[in-house]
Parts: sequence; structure tokens; C-alpha cells
Amino acid sequence: MSFLYHCALRCPHDKLPLQQSRAGLQCNAGHNFDIARQGYVNLLGPNDKRSRDPGDSKAMVAARRAFLQAGYYQPLANSMVRLLQGELEEDSVVVDAGCGDGYYTAELCHQLDALGRDKPAIVGFDISKWAMQLAARSQAATWMVASNRKIPLANHCADIVMSVFAFPHYVEFARILKPGGLLLLVEPGPEHLLELRTLVYDSLRAYRENSLRAAVTAGFSAAGSNNKIFTTKALGRGDVANLLTMTPHLYRAGPAGKQRVGKIDSLALTVDVRLSLLRA
Repeated sequence: MSFLYHCALRCPHDKLPLQQSRAGLQCNAGHNFDIARQGYVNLLGPNDKRSRDPGDSKAMVAARRAFLQAGYYQPLANSMVRLLQGELEEDSVVVDAGCGDGYYTAELCHQLDALGRDKPAIVGFDISKWAMQLAARSQAATWMVASNRKIPLANHCADIVMSVFAFPHYVEFARILKPGGLLLLVEPGPEHLLELRTLVYDSLRAYRENSLRAAVTAGFSAAGSNNKIFTTKALGRGDVANLLTMTPHLYRAGPAGKQRVGKIDSLALTVDVRLSLLRA
């Protein structure tokens, strides 16, 4: 397992450092955490679960894996790597917060390999155990089930935090980042998945832009932004179904909206995202 177990991981009960033991991981107070056979560790704290099975469901995770592996968001992954590669050093530590199935972490490692660059130490976490079961198939990172609200990592241990279509918790991000560390925040723009949303809803909600006020309050300063807008190749019926399943639109859509989506045989999509760089 990664060196991060010895210098950065913290017990969710008492924030003591975790060390490898015969059974898995253990803090000095005697709290033990098994390493799952897939290679991840569950470090959700005692009050972090708001449901019996928090985070994305098994079906949502499987749909997202299939959709992303089809390459529809490849231009976004490319843009993220271009933004980060100049910030990475040989000993950098990158945290992918709310990493899902680990697609963007895998893309970062793959593209750094292609450039002949050393890969940083990476820790990826998500609140969904189903996401971790898929992510941990890659040996690219230290993987754990954890929450953005209480990240089980030491203070000032990370050089870069990635938050991609996740729920940012700026206070926690600022805590784990080194002074001057970088947060890459990826969020949907006003036209994101417009074609799908037009099918799903009878009327579209007004777009709410994130003012980043909470980030500034947590001590971050703007370090740059980039709007990435492109149109995907046409999705077939199965990929349209995967896209709907992997998004919150599945639960917000009424029967009529789902029926309209189900009739679609081909659909090209607008991908509209804002990539914001913030300094701690």
C-alpha cells in the first residue's frame, strides 16, 4: 500500500495517525480498519453516513463507468491534465476528492506516463463503496471510502486537490492543502447537458453560478479559470440511458421525461464546464 498510510491517513474516530497492522490499518487508540479485498479501506466516520448505503448506487456507478470509458468526456480530461501538469513535482501529493470510479485519476496517470513524467502520489476517495470497488482495480492511487465533510487526512499533506462534479467542502480542502496548494474545481456551466435536460424536464431551471464566496471565506484565492465547451459524438440508446442513470436527473425526472429520453436513439450533447484554479 502507499506511503500515505504512514504519513497522511488519519483515524476517523480520533484523528490519530494510521499505521499498517496485520489486519489492515490501526491507530494507537486501537481502532482497526480492514483493507477490502479490492484494495481500498473504509474510513467513513461514525457520523458520516446519512443513509445505509451513502453516495452513488451500484447502478449509478456502473453507468458512469460505462459512459466515461466510451470517451465522451475525454476532451475534459485532457484539459484537466494540461492545467495540472505544470503544477506537479516529482514528490507531489494529489487528492481526488469525490473521485467516483477513479476515471480522472486514471487519465492523469495515463497521460503523465505518455509524457514521460513521473506520477505523483495520489489518494482518491468517495463516499460510495461501489465507486471504490471499481476505482481500486487501478493501482494508481491509495483508495478509501470517505466524506468531503471530514477527510481522514493530515493537515497540510496535499499539494493539489481535485474536485470534479463533486460537492466541495472548502474548509476541509484548505485544511489538507499545503500553504500555496492548488484546488482544481470542475463544475457544470449553464449549457451543460442541455439536450438531455430539455428532454427530461418540461421547463429548465435558471442556472445558478457558484460565486466561490465560500472558497474565499475558507482562505482560497482565484488562480485562473477556463470554460470548456464542446459537443460530443452522437450517443446511442444505451449510452443515453447510462448518462441519465449516472446523473441526479434520473431522480428528478417525471415519468413523461423518462419516457421522452427512452425514445431517443441518438443524441449529441453539449458539455459545458468551468475549470477553476484556487490557491490555498
